[in-house]
Amino acid sequence: MQKNAINIKNRKAKFQYEILEKYTAGIQLVGTEIKSIREGKANIAESFCEFHKGELYTINMNIQEYSHASHFNHNPRSERKLLLTKRELKKLEKKVSNTGLTIIPLRLFINKRGLAKLEIALCKGKKLYDKRETIKNRESKRRLARIKKAFNN
Repeated sequence: MQKNAINIKNRKAKFQYEILEKYTAGIQLVGTEIKSIREGKANIAESFCEFHKGELYTINMNIQEYSHASHFNHNPRSERKLLLTKRELKKLEKKVSNTGLTIIPLRLFINKRGLAKLEIALCKGKKLYDKRETIKNRESKRRLARIKKAFNN
């Protein structure tokens, strides 16, 4: 498997949230955690990010235990520190505390240097009618694609 073949996405995020800004953050990991990520055994579907004492942590991110590890294995759902610049952290903390926005992980990947990175986004929750509008647009695009395909044949 290639170094950068890992690309774990949070598919529900774009449906449930309106994405305002995106950031790429590093993750502080233990040895067995990065090995599990390289095997593709991670899940970010239910995870979110929170601030604790000026630092940003991802919560509820599930990285399964490494199969070849001994008793020194990691906790699958532990909090993991995200690595961003001080300026980015202050900006995000200010927006989250004042306006009620949330920070959601969108994608977990391994970059060209072999480091695990997490693409996070500053998001605003969608209302029910926004979700219905998204579904309606998706269905109309599918219908149009079917018509075009039938017309071209």
